[in-house]
Amino acid sequence: MAMVVREEKNIEEELNYSILLSERTRKAAEESESFKQECSEVGKRVERLSQMLRNVACLSTSSSTTSSTSSSSSLSSSIYDRPIRRIVSEAVKNLERALTLVRKCRHSGVLRRVVTITSTTDFRKALNLLDASLGDMRWLLSVFDSEDGGGCSIVLSLPPIASIDPILSWVWSYVAVIQMGSTLPDRIEAANALASLAQDNDRNKKIIIEEGGIPPLLKLLKESASPDAQVAAATALTNLATDCERVRQIAVALAIPIVVHVLSESPARVQIQVASLMARMADQDPASREEFARENAIRPLVSLLSIDLVLEDPKNAAATASKQPTSIHSLVQINKEMAMAARLHNHHSNSLHSSEGSSRGRDHHRRDREQENPEVKLELKITCAEALWMLAKGSVSNSRRITETKGLLCLAKIIEMEHGKLRFNCLMTVMEIAAVAESNADLRRAAFKTNSIPAKAVVDQLLRVIHEVGSSPAMQIAAIKSIGSLARTFPARETRVIRPLVQQLSNIDAEVAMEAAVALGKFSSPENFLCGEHSKAIIEFDGVPPLMRLLRSNEKVKVHALILLCYLALHVGNSKELEHARALTALELAGRSSSVQHPSLKELLPKAIYHLELYQAGAHPNRESYAT
Repeated sequence: MAMVVREEKNIEEELNYSILLSERTRKAAEESESFKQECSEVGKRVERLSQMLRNVACLSTSSSTTSSTSSSSSLSSSIYDRPIRRIVSEAVKNLERALTLVRKCRHSGVLRRVVTITSTTDFRKALNLLDASLGDMRWLLSVFDSEDGGGCSIVLSLPPIASIDPILSWVWSYVAVIQMGSTLPDRIEAANALASLAQDNDRNKKIIIEEGGIPPLLKLLKESASPDAQVAAATALTNLATDCERVRQIAVALAIPIVVHVLSESPARVQIQVASLMARMADQDPASREEFARENAIRPLVSLLSIDLVLEDPKNAAATASKQPTSIHSLVQINKEMAMAARLHNHHSNSLHSSEGSSRGRDHHRRDREQENPEVKLELKITCAEALWMLAKGSVSNSRRITETKGLLCLAKIIEMEHGKLRFNCLMTVMEIAAVAESNADLRRAAFKTNSIPAKAVVDQLLRVIHEVGSSPAMQIAAIKSIGSLARTFPARETRVIRPLVQQLSNIDAEVAMEAAVALGKFSSPENFLCGEHSKAIIEFDGVPPLMRLLRSNEKVKVHALILLCYLALHVGNSKELEHARALTALELAGRSSSVQHPSLKELLPKAIYHLELYQAGAHPNRESYAT
């Protein structure tokens, strides 16, 4: 318990106590009457240790004074006290042990020696411990008192306290330099070293976070005028953010506002690494996604993703495309929208005037981005698309913000024009937005209205990907899932989305075929108001034969094929196609099979069988032939 109390003291109190203790020990050694030689050796080491403690106290005091008088400097900071606390705490333990030992030597005589049971072995142990503390203090002073008289320097030698765990001393040295380094190159080198350590294993990550590595890295990311320093800091933070708990610790250190600010204000190569950090944090921690939403992280991401893209305003496109006379209601609505756009424009202009200096910085970086080589632009877009993907995952607020900007149009344009990883990331972003819209009626109605030009553009590109012969299975699956999630937004006449899904039931890739069955199941599910019309469309597009073939696939595929077949049986039970395909026999065989275990089929399968029996009872006396 005493140790916990001591840890709660400020660093000055820790050092003052250790200096006072060293003076007591030295004085007790001078007053010894037995083991004088041994006590003299103890006194000499304690004297050297006391002087080192005083030097550290002076450094701490001067650092605090510099921090309070030069708070505007980006390089000045309070002293990094983690290694000081650990080393001074260990020195205090060793001084207390030495003090207890020398106090036993105040009186001479054989009887006193016998009663106190003091031996030369005790002194050897005490001297070894004091030597270890002296080594720790020398290392500490070498880190904090650089040759030029200010800041810190990287020291890779090991103090005795870290002899069995060298990573600890390296982390101390690197973090001290990042927080207190006198030169920017040293701070960059230390940040890169921390990034390398964090990449090695989880234990290193834990040590870096426990030893206070996050705040100095965030300070370097936020305040440094050097892109190299910002990239190094962002890389280290990205390597640390590999699970939810560590991301929470980064977020608690107020990282999210800093990350969003740097993303908006920095050169392209910094933005690439910061967007990667944002994607990592959003992927690992759902709470961070919502914090990014509150900081409006979506807008700069969409802006960066749309570099070199010409996105026509949906309202202008609608007006241009329309060839019919406009109704009075439409005119009123357009006037309202134009008035709102004007108000937003005025507000935006006022905001620009109030932050003119910041705007000039953004304009400068925008010009730099426009002049970047295509490879850098592509990498920036890829990381921004990945960040949007992770932010949209399960988040209504982020998905809504993407759809409220020109995000959907931007995603559709990239899916149309690009290839590879950028296109895939944009497809995955659309898939996550659609998945959120599936469970949120307000977002679904607002973003994916039938007459919405952005929504129509996205759907067109999704269908294009599904149709493409060269599309990878992963891209086809993302597009199919997106269409399935939006099943309740399509009217009965929108059969163009049904045909490509039916065609994919015959895909040679089992995963693609299964996802097509899942998506069609959402169209024909009783939860879909138009399930009857969609079920008829599936049968009209000759979906039954490939569906029956899927029943012979592996169990995972078979379950989803059975669910779709049950829906078709419920809604179009009098279909000749189902009768000719012997759907009733197939369902009866599935009902008797113990291998088909799925909660949805427990009640659905008997209902589908009963419904088909009303129309097809006795139609096929040799139903068992389906098994062959």
